[in-house]
Amino acid sequence: MRGKRILLGITGGIAAYKIAFLIRLLKKAEAEVKCIMTPASCDFISPLVVSTLSGNPVGIEFWDKKDGSWNNHVEYGLWADLFVVAPLTTNTLSKMAVGSCDNLLLASYLSMKTNTLVAPAMDLDMYAHPSTQRNLKQLTEDGVEIIPVESGELASGLTGEGRMAEPETIFDSIQSYFESKLDPLFKGKHVVITAGPTYESIDPVRFIGNHSSGKMGYRIANEFLIQGAHVTLVSGPSSLTLEHPNLNLVRVKSADEMLVEVQKVWSNCTFGVFAAAVADYRPKEQVHQKIKKSDAELTITLTKNPDILYWAGQNKSDEQYLVGFALETNDLKHNATKKLEKKNLNMIVMNTLADSGAGFGVDTNKISILDNRNNFETFELKSKTEVAKDVLLFLKKYIS
Repeated sequence: MRGKRILLGITGGIAAYKIAFLIRLLKKAEAEVKCIMTPASCDFISPLVVSTLSGNPVGIEFWDKKDGSWNNHVEYGLWADLFVVAPLTTNTLSKMAVGSCDNLLLASYLSMKTNTLVAPAMDLDMYAHPSTQRNLKQLTEDGVEIIPVESGELASGLTGEGRMAEPETIFDSIQSYFESKLDPLFKGKHVVITAGPTYESIDPVRFIGNHSSGKMGYRIANEFLIQGAHVTLVSGPSSLTLEHPNLNLVRVKSADEMLVEVQKVWSNCTFGVFAAAVADYRPKEQVHQKIKKSDAELTITLTKNPDILYWAGQNKSDEQYLVGFALETNDLKHNATKKLEKKNLNMIVMNTLADSGAGFGVDTNKISILDNRNNFETFELKSKTEVAKDVLLFLKKYIS
């Protein structure tokens, strides 16, 4: 659930008070949560409570009367990985079934780019009514997934079917939804990813390095984790961190250390994505005391570092897929093609410092991808999170 973007739609039923518990469960699972409330739902749970627990402003009306801002239903539809309506009242159910659009929640539902889950909540006679059952059937035909109602004591004092599923049950349904969407190509597979720079020591306080932040490698690692893979992330010096039950984060400093960690796991991996900006050279001799400043010139003799990507390519089986990165300042495709062939890669991700918004330290990137079958695709400038998704999608197409 980590990082999943969940839009909660809250309608005007007594069960709305339970949504506070659902939000807590989602946030504890590290999901991102935004909420839309119908005006009627505000009588059952405070928007302040919902906003505080979710960590985001609550959308109620199209126009925010306090500051005059516009709540854009289209943006909600683009943002969400999943729309969950809970509780779903009979009134909102009927409007969803016929495509009515008279409030922000319904407009957002009709703008959804992804699936919707609903948790109905109503009195037993209302739930059993043929029109309600017809509307639920229509939602199912429209691709909406319905979380079954439970039987129990209802707000009317009656006992029977119509009670909204408990927050824990709704949470489990959301989790099951995401698990069902995991790509079997990546789920359960072992992946090694390198990220960040390497620092090659000159003396105890100085080093040769570069400006890589590690953001691209970390984003790719996170995307594999979202897809259910087991990831070993070998990271050079970076301020970034990542936590996940399926993640083994190994921190190193030098190219030699990175190679050792890659060699430990590569034979057991299906995928390798080598996004680290490994220093090509290191000082031939490391001085063990700080070099003192003097008037004389200082000459440092460099020697080549091990080529980690080349080693992986030479030790790759037919069942393994190897992805390299190439950051160039000129002749991008020509140089990347040579690297692809020389290092026995399946595909190579290219970018250039000449493109604004690409390169080290920024949150965006502009890439092209070339594979060893001469398939080539160029992408527009995107966030590195979206770039990571593009890399996995290209890899999926390559394998398929």
